[in-house]
Amino acid sequence: MTNRWVTLAALAAATLALSACGTTSTVSDWIRGKGDGGASESVILGAPDADAYLDELYLLAAGDPGKQADIFEDAESAARLTPGPSTRLRFGLVLATQGHPGADAARAQNVLRQVLDERELLTQAEIALATIHLGSVERLVATDSAAREMQESTTRAARTQSQSLNQRVADVEAENRRLRAELADAKQKLEAITSIERSIREQE
Repeated sequence: MTNRWVTLAALAAATLALSACGTTSTVSDWIRGKGDGGASESVILGAPDADAYLDELYLLAAGDPGKQADIFEDAESAARLTPGPSTRLRFGLVLATQGHPGADAARAQNVLRQVLDERELLTQAEIALATIHLGSVERLVATDSAAREMQESTTRAARTQSQSLNQRVADVEAENRRLRAELADAKQKLEAITSIERSIREQE
């Protein structure tokens, strides 16, 4: 699987190299199918069709853990070793697909945004896939962020409430100590008065 993606990425890299050598217009027209053939639909040389992406995403979503690990490792290696629009799109889609250990919505969001920054090197199908999955992971990231904020807010509220309760308990305990001290003082005064009265009666 890696060899296939490496070949595709190499073709894309060669196209970019030609573009950098001053033949941007010609190469761009050739890639887009606007050369001698005059094709009405834009074509990117070496780009996989939508079915290639969809078939792999289906296997990733429905596959066993071993198959999921193989697909993730292969996509990650291809994107790292032969970075290009197609390999990075593939890796972004793998990251965006939930249900496997390698899924990472935040990372997928960054990768897919970078891919769409080079949409001129993508087919319409690839642009559609990237856009749809980017929208999905953006909503997921926003939802996760809102959930974390709510959890943090709840934690802060609980901490504040606990601190307030602790303060009230401390205030009550302080008041109890004050009342016990006053009671002890009153008891001592009462005992002193009782002792004086007893002494007076004895003297009579």
